[in-house]
Amino acid sequence: MNMDLFEYQAEKNSESTKPLAERMRPGSLNDFAGQDHAVGEGSLIRHAVENDRIFSMILWGPPGCGKTTLAGIITAETRSHFVHFSAVLSGVKDIRAVIETAKHQRRIGGKQTVLFVDEIHRFNKSQQDAFLHHVESGLITLIGATTENPSFEVIAPLLSRCRVITLQALSKAGLSAVIDRALSDSVHGLGRAEFSLTPEARAHLIRSADGDGRAVLNGLEAAAGMAGSRGSRTIEAADAEQAVQRKSLRYDKAGEEHYNLISAFHKSLRGSDPDAALYWLARMLEAGEDPLYVARRMVRFASEDVGNADPYALRTALDAVESYRFLGSPEGDLALAQAAVYLATAPKSNRVETAFIQARETVRRTGALPTPLHIRNAPTRLMKELGYGKAYRYAHDYKEGYVDQEYLPAELEGTLFYHPTDRGYENTVQKRLNRWRHLKKQGKRGSAIRSTALGKGDAEPRTG
Repeated sequence: MNMDLFEYQAEKNSESTKPLAERMRPGSLNDFAGQDHAVGEGSLIRHAVENDRIFSMILWGPPGCGKTTLAGIITAETRSHFVHFSAVLSGVKDIRAVIETAKHQRRIGGKQTVLFVDEIHRFNKSQQDAFLHHVESGLITLIGATTENPSFEVIAPLLSRCRVITLQALSKAGLSAVIDRALSDSVHGLGRAEFSLTPEARAHLIRSADGDGRAVLNGLEAAAGMAGSRGSRTIEAADAEQAVQRKSLRYDKAGEEHYNLISAFHKSLRGSDPDAALYWLARMLEAGEDPLYVARRMVRFASEDVGNADPYALRTALDAVESYRFLGSPEGDLALAQAAVYLATAPKSNRVETAFIQARETVRRTGALPTPLHIRNAPTRLMKELGYGKAYRYAHDYKEGYVDQEYLPAELEGTLFYHPTDRGYENTVQKRLNRWRHLKKQGKRGSAIRSTALGKGDAEPRTG
């Protein structure tokens, strides 16, 4: 029988006063949608649950992907004693109390204690250390939940005793299925009120949830309330827009997502894709990243990935930094966008970077080799008598400003670090270097033609 909107509201005020997201929590692995890789047939977790052999694990994933729900299902489908522990509200004293409870459970009933630690990344080292021995001894089975990369946030000894299970943000199809389940469930969901959504309302709820199942249910519940308040069973786009405030993009300036986005931006620039570069730039700025951090990365990119293929790229990146400092946001954001497009479409070369890396490695390997005497400075008479600067040839006195002369220590003579590409301006550099290196290889010292533009005639080259 259909329920009118007033009855629907009355039901909400009884058992249904729990949030829709809480009422719709899956109760079994078969109902746990969107994470087949973690809990599907043949998965490690499903095998452990079916054989009642739960292991310690860290559930790592974004908000609303089902970490807490999965921990509850694991415990409900085994014979374990479940303890829910908040890393935000609890300290070492509380941990000790849990350990005593676990000992009691084992002693009187032979029950395994599963300790679920929500936001385990918020525990400091001493708090995590307090778990370590008891996880190792098997007294407790630890299930930690975190939105942060456990490699950064969980101490290595504890991490080594747990398996990391990665959960994913729900796909659009997954979120749509969550909505349909809530709309059709007449016991825990909105089924008795027979609500429906327009395609536009559904799309807005899904887009705003950003992969978060809890968020899409919260939005659905609020939108249903908006529709109900105007006497309608159809949730319109306007209801969804009013119910769902603009959701901040998932981002943590100190966590993994920070590095994911800057990596995507850098690789898009390197891959000469201006559209992708603009997208990732917008993602970071919209999420609240420091624009000057992005600008500094572009300055680095200009030298690392463009280099001498387009020497103006570095100037463009530096100009973007100064423009942003002068204008601020949002006006200065456009200068960053302009620089990003320029860098993405510039010819690329990493030969300056690779040459410098090789030069550094050579220095570390060979140590402080002596500077050749002929290129040493000779400001005193003694130095000159010792041969400092002797036979140095002044490059400007020679045609093309080049003279065949060794500038590296004797042990490294003939070593080449810089190998320019044939892209952009580096093509010109490559041709120039090839000619000079050919002259050097052939040892054409005597054939170098003195410049007459300087009025030196046949005089010996200067030595200082």
